[in-house]
Amino acid sequence: MITGLVLALIAGSLVGIQNVFNNKVDAGVGTWTTTAIVLAMGFFASFTIGLAVEGKQLFDLSNMKTWYWFSGIIGVGVVLSLVQGVKRLGPTYAISIAMASQIGFALLFDSLGLLGLDKVPFTGKQAVGVLVIVGGIIVFKTGGKRSDARKSVPNQPAA
Repeated sequence: MITGLVLALIAGSLVGIQNVFNNKVDAGVGTWTTTAIVLAMGFFASFTIGLAVEGKQLFDLSNMKTWYWFSGIIGVGVVLSLVQGVKRLGPTYAISIAMASQIGFALLFDSLGLLGLDKVPFTGKQAVGVLVIVGGIIVFKTGGKRSDARKSVPNQPAA
């Protein structure tokens, strides 16, 4: 379990870093080029590491269901949407919303047993957990605002 927690923390940090990088690439070359670069580099990195780790087994796709192949197309939507979300909302707000959405949909897929997952009973505690996360995002977004009259101007003498 500890290994799973550590890997999930690493994944979260990498998603945050990747989205900042993707946003910088997007500013220079555009969204579609960014998406192509990100996915192509991911392919080459995965392919190279996969060959080194798995060897010929990398090419054994006999247990692959046809509809799983659409995962790459979904990846295009992920990169495209997050690049645009970060551009319009900023990294923290966009990633927070994306993660809350991931949790909500994971709960839905688990509860209904969709996409080949084992069905997990839905509980009120799970719903409260998702609502607390969404509430946290709302507090984060609205909690830090100050009116212009309350903002202090540094290095100005008192009147």
